[in-house]
Amino acid sequence: MSIRSFLGIPDTPAPTGDTETVRKVVEALDQLEPSRARFIAAFGYILGRVANADMQITPEEVRAMERIIMERGGLPEEQALIVVQTAKTRTQLFGGTENFLVTREFSRIASREEKLALLDCLFAVAAADGGISAIEDNEIRQIVDELGLGHPDFIGVRSRWKDQLSVFKQS
Repeated sequence: MSIRSFLGIPDTPAPTGDTETVRKVVEALDQLEPSRARFIAAFGYILGRVANADMQITPEEVRAMERIIMERGGLPEEQALIVVQTAKTRTQLFGGTENFLVTREFSRIASREEKLALLDCLFAVAAADGGISAIEDNEIRQIVDELGLGHPDFIGVRSRWKDQLSVFKQS
């Protein structure tokens, strides 16, 4: 399975509106090792899942996702933009049906350390727009369960973000 297929991008050539730059970036993504491509795609999707938990993905959350994908995925900016845009679109369109499936796939292919790193990144995305809402916090908790991580793991990472939790912020 190519990265294009996993991300839901058709393998057929795009209409004339597709630029040469975009085509080159997508081709470069296709050159990734399939297991690495699946990992990055699932990682990006789960970041988008938290960003969309409140049914609104802010520009700050998008920038945080892009930065995280570049840093953690080792991708250049152009490729990270495509991964994030695809993840954002798919979570907005298919979140209800794909959330569990993608998270389960990530759980299957990721090590415990990679799952914990993802957990920290989820809080970073949620905090990107000035605070972590109760809805985002609950979504992260659900993801922790789906990843097979325990409550102590959740609390351990969450405690590093406590100043960003809306429940602890004073009005």
